[in-house]
Amino acid sequence: MYRCEAASIEGFVQQLAVSYLLNGYFHFVAGRIPEDKDPGAIDATLIQRYEINMSKWTRARLKKQGRAGVQYLRHGRIFIIVATEGKHRFFERERSRDIRHTGLECFGYRVGCYQRPNGRWHPSVRIAPRKFKRLRRWFRRNALRYDEAEIEQKLGSLPFAPFAAVARQYVSLLHTVNRERKRAGVSLISASCVRRRRRPVPVFA
Repeated sequence: MYRCEAASIEGFVQQLAVSYLLNGYFHFVAGRIPEDKDPGAIDATLIQRYEINMSKWTRARLKKQGRAGVQYLRHGRIFIIVATEGKHRFFERERSRDIRHTGLECFGYRVGCYQRPNGRWHPSVRIAPRKFKRLRRWFRRNALRYDEAEIEQKLGSLPFAPFAAVARQYVSLLHTVNRERKRAGVSLISASCVRRRRRPVPVFA
């Protein structure tokens, strides 16, 4: 049975970035299932429509024939269909985008790719720009309003999983707070409150 329903937001983002983008599934369409529709029924329809439920050996054989691979993933009512390069009815029926050039924003994250010096593309997960801008503004305004322990608690409990780029954003928020506190001559916030390491999570229930 094809598993497509991620048990958590972090699992959804992890599966998309680490399992799919890292393996060349760059073309995508994303959407939201209406409240009056059954997500399970939509899953079954899309999986059947694009012949997604197949073994990895069948997928590998078709890849050698120039056929694109297609995967489907959902959490809650948000879903995404991703595809590799090649021929497939997916490209005939959907107006897909390339995540290397147009990142996907979902659940407060922005998922995209960056190109390394060797030419290879690597997935990137960060807090979405508008969301991060609001967070930075909040921490700047409240850097002196709360005491040291409260600021550490708020920085340490931010809900975004510390993927590499997210961890750097967390450090940036810490620096924003400490600049304000340094100007005011009060104690600085320890970097130990910032989450920098992420452990892989189970994707499917």
